Amino acid sequence: MATTVTTAGRPVVGESNALTWLTNWIRSHKQAAVYLVVALVVALGLFAWNFLSAKTAERSAGRQIAQGRLALDSKNYPLAASVLSQVVENFSGTHAAQEASILLAQTRLAQGQTQQAIDVLQRSAPKADRYFRAQMYGLLGAAYENALRPKDAATAYESAAAAALYPFLRAQFLSDAGRAWLAARDSAKALAAYRMIAEKLDSTSAAGEAKVRIGELTKGSGQK
Repeated sequence: MATTVTTAGRPVVGESNALTWLTNWIRSHKQAAVYLVVALVVALGLFAWNFLSAKTAERSAGRQIAQGRLALDSKNYPLAASVLSQVVENFSGTHAAQEASILLAQTRLAQGQTQQAIDVLQRSAPKADRYFRAQMYGLLGAAYENALRPKDAATAYESAAAAALYPFLRAQFLSDAGRAWLAARDSAKALAAYRMIAEKLDSTSAAGEAKVRIGELTKGSGQK
């Protein structure tokens, strides 16, 4: 008797055997099959519920962030802080929470609450993903400068530079770090930051100033 083949000329015996085995298994394991079907239905239901819940949460967080941003732009700082704090707390670990952390820190700085801004960023920056980390550390550096803590500011700016996705941002953060190191009276680290710009980020707009600073710092020292 001829073997049944597909249109491509390949036998379908294997597929037929698998279907037969499955049918026989279901007939001889009816209870187990029922449990398996129920488990699959429950799993699919949970997946769908989680997916819809995540989408609903994203939309809710987005609306709250928009409200907080509007309040910040309108200089209604108490409302902005209240709304953004809720997003940070309720959506921890999400992009929405990270964006809200940045806006909340900006709100605290606008209110003159420098230490509160530092607290927000210290908690958020180390855990932030690559799209937010540089901005958070850069803002943390600015907050430290406001608090007259130049050494901490310089360290934060260097972390921002390390996380920056684009050369011009890295150069700007390194320039900020150099300025902060000078304020901390550590000319060696300031010089290292400026040299990094001049040697590896020469095409950026910060390179010109970096070369000027290098000249000032090495004048009469014999260094280049």
